[in-house]
Amino acid sequence: MHLFPRVGRGGLLRAAAAVVALALAGGACRENPRAASAQELAEGPWSTLVAQARGTTVIWRMWRGDPAINAYVDKWVAPRMQEQFGVEVQAVDSQGPEMVNTLVTEREARGGTAGTTSLLWINGETFAQLQQEHLLAGPWTMRLPNAALVDAASPIITRDFEQDPTGYESPWGMVQFALIYDVERTPNPPTTIPALAAWIRAHPGRFTHDQSFTGLTFLKGLMYGLGGGVERFQHGFDEARYVQGRDALFSWLQSVRPYFWREGTTYPPDVAAMHRLFANGEIDFTMSNNQNEVVTKVRQGILPPTSRAVLLDEGTIANAHYVGVPFNAPNPAGAMVLANFLLSPEAQLEKQRGEVWGDGTVLNVPALPEPWPARFADVATDAAALPYDVLAAHARPEVHPQYHTHLLDDWRRVMRADAR
Repeated sequence: MHLFPRVGRGGLLRAAAAVVALALAGGACRENPRAASAQELAEGPWSTLVAQARGTTVIWRMWRGDPAINAYVDKWVAPRMQEQFGVEVQAVDSQGPEMVNTLVTEREARGGTAGTTSLLWINGETFAQLQQEHLLAGPWTMRLPNAALVDAASPIITRDFEQDPTGYESPWGMVQFALIYDVERTPNPPTTIPALAAWIRAHPGRFTHDQSFTGLTFLKGLMYGLGGGVERFQHGFDEARYVQGRDALFSWLQSVRPYFWREGTTYPPDVAAMHRLFANGEIDFTMSNNQNEVVTKVRQGILPPTSRAVLLDEGTIANAHYVGVPFNAPNPAGAMVLANFLLSPEAQLEKQRGEVWGDGTVLNVPALPEPWPARFADVATDAAALPYDVLAAHARPEVHPQYHTHLLDDWRRVMRADAR
């Protein structure tokens, strides 16, 4: 994803979310003490599964922090699911740690009865936690008819932070980190890590990064580049490699941080705040985990029309995001029908439109039947959009989730130390 935040909000919020979830679960569990599992449904005819889903409701837990994504789900996906399959889709706000805590609480409190959620929007660290706790149903994704349309040759799609989805999560979209600049203010943006450092020093107060998932992705990308390339961090977590990469990153940050916005004493909380600072002319770069967000935000009037995306030559992190079915889903049939619809060319094209979301497709577009390849090509012609070949040449895969969690912990430790 992300693509979307996966940082916890604290014990009280998680506990409250779990209590609410269990309260909501009461009726659903009494009505459906044990639905056929996704794995069992995957063994039967698809037509039977579609028929079973008709007239049901899918509760979909997902990050709800972006109005554009919310509108795509609520106003485009949900009505078509109702019209075409008779399935009602209800999206509920939730993030990684909250999802895990809710499912663990339901397992301990409800035993073998159905839970509250039929579909989850997940990837990376959250997928690892869910699998470790055995909270996902599967395998089932190989049964989706539209799974045959996925770009199975992409290492970004077929590996989730070096983890094999193994039929437990279905790909939904793909994004790549990019810096965003204004061609009028910065006609020659830096394109390497050393050039970025030089630019920051030459323009004090005009650069920063946020404290959320996007900022951490920026730091991870720097760690890969400064640590000898992403290849040195692949094939599982290695403590020594991590420490070496982290130290190189923190040394680089120490050399430029005094030249950051507000001298690096504080950071914007998220990318929305970064976008506002950029649009107001207070900083000269913002950033996004989605390379097409510059297209979307320009069309929405949030960013200046002369905004463009730029990738560092050392590469930028790309990853896919997925949907999964919980082990205790009350409506796995409806969830699987929804997951299949999300992989349809129609749904994938719509969410890639700049005026909608700008989320990249996981489909093998050249292999799609006509007229779909031409339609996808039309979407990619926006002046602010980066060409596919440029994105592919700079894409670097995510590595083991422990690199993410370790860097997050160490960065928070630095922030706490600075606050004292």
